[in-house]
Amino acid sequence: MPRHVPRTDLLFSGSDWNFRTLSHVYDVIEAVAKEELKLDIYPVQMEVISSEQMLDAYSSIGMPLMYRHWSFGKHFLYQELLYRKAGRGLAYELVINSDPCIVYLMEENTMPLQALVTAHAALGHNHFFKNNYLFRQWTDADAILGYLDFAKGFIARCEERHGVAAVEAILDAAHALMEQGVFRYRRPPKLSSDKQREEVRERLDYEERSYNDLWRTIPRPAEGSKASEVEDIVAERKRALNLPEENLLYFLEKNSLILEPWQREILRIVRVIAQYFYPQRQTQVMNEGCATFVHYTVMNALFDRGRINEGAMLEILRNHSNVVFQPGFDDPRFSGINPYALGLDMMQDIRRIATEPTAEDRDWFPEIAGTGDWNAILLEAWANYRDESFIRQYLSPALIRKWRMFVLSDAASDRFYNVASIHNERGYQQIRSALAQKYDIGSSHVDIQVVDVDLLGQRHLRLQHKVNDGIVLDDASCDATLRHIHALWGYDVSLEGIDGQTGARVYERSSRQLAE
Repeated sequence: MPRHVPRTDLLFSGSDWNFRTLSHVYDVIEAVAKEELKLDIYPVQMEVISSEQMLDAYSSIGMPLMYRHWSFGKHFLYQELLYRKAGRGLAYELVINSDPCIVYLMEENTMPLQALVTAHAALGHNHFFKNNYLFRQWTDADAILGYLDFAKGFIARCEERHGVAAVEAILDAAHALMEQGVFRYRRPPKLSSDKQREEVRERLDYEERSYNDLWRTIPRPAEGSKASEVEDIVAERKRALNLPEENLLYFLEKNSLILEPWQREILRIVRVIAQYFYPQRQTQVMNEGCATFVHYTVMNALFDRGRINEGAMLEILRNHSNVVFQPGFDDPRFSGINPYALGLDMMQDIRRIATEPTAEDRDWFPEIAGTGDWNAILLEAWANYRDESFIRQYLSPALIRKWRMFVLSDAASDRFYNVASIHNERGYQQIRSALAQKYDIGSSHVDIQVVDVDLLGQRHLRLQHKVNDGIVLDDASCDATLRHIHALWGYDVSLEGIDGQTGARVYERSSRQLAE
């Protein structure tokens, strides 16, 4: 970092700020970020909020518009208690993946901190939201705010018409199934907010006038049918219902025989919100790493150009260090890998490989080592990777050594852990693969699918859980979730655990057993 640069054109001095200063600082930061990093961002809308408003945003999953539900109040009280007792701090900012991109700044922040979080959220997160392929495919940034406004108004009208208790019961069940309410392999259609609302009105009017006759079109076996004929009928039934179905909320919304149109729409609202957050669960390391890399690069560029002074830079570096702090595995504060730290280190390592490669780097990364164009490499990575693929592609042996990573073999039949991979050619590959697998949502997420339902018989809904590594569901939460599914379906529901390797049955639970 250059020294003795004259500070004659400072953006600010001291800790105090006003809205004019915030606006001017944002303009300068945006210009520097686009010049230094060639970022492409949505228009930005910045709002300053209090700590209580930040707690309120925490409780309603970080969205600026949200319907009412008791769980949000519960989360608010819990977060407020921790904050008041200094058990947990609040985020310095909150950013919404929308067009325009909404950034909430804490009013308690000092001016150096406001500059830092502006670069972090308004530029870093904003660029990632707009350009990463998962967000481009799975979210609709220019329609989400309009849809949330519709959802809030729709549920409020349902409470007035059907009662708070009835609406709350549907929301309770839908929230319990939110994790199983997303499409992972099928892209949902994108609709503008105006078209969305018009389609909802038309669909509700139609459903209120018509009778759901779906199950009458599903073939059923005649009495005395042969086993082969029954199998053919079951296969045809599954094709007609598009089974197996991974999105449980979608299946219940479309096929439950007891739900009224307004109840189906509430299920749809909850699963649309769940789908909105689906990409964020797969890109935490990349998203936070991108934002941290951007704010670190931009703040240093401003310091080098004489736009911020040493005092402000020291405060910025202190806050930056807090964000990227990684406790050791034996530290009481350790709770896993810090995504800010890992993401930033990997992106700075890419910059090093592109500009100052070692012989090892040239062997492992022949396409990027020594090219010098680290910015283009990062822009391409931010656009086309998620956490799992990014780590699998770019985690280097040098970074593995820096982080002192190794793989432990933890077999249930063994009395001790075994160190399965160390720092050698083969070990680096296995360590990288094992860490990437940890961030693969396909392997870490509970895989439960609708596999069959006899709509013409007893209407028994059959679910199947693919059990990996012998890890079964917790009995209490599993039973509670089955009760919610039964409430939405109205008939018997069973869940069968199937070993992912052998196909053998591991366990089976049903709503009928819970009733008994």
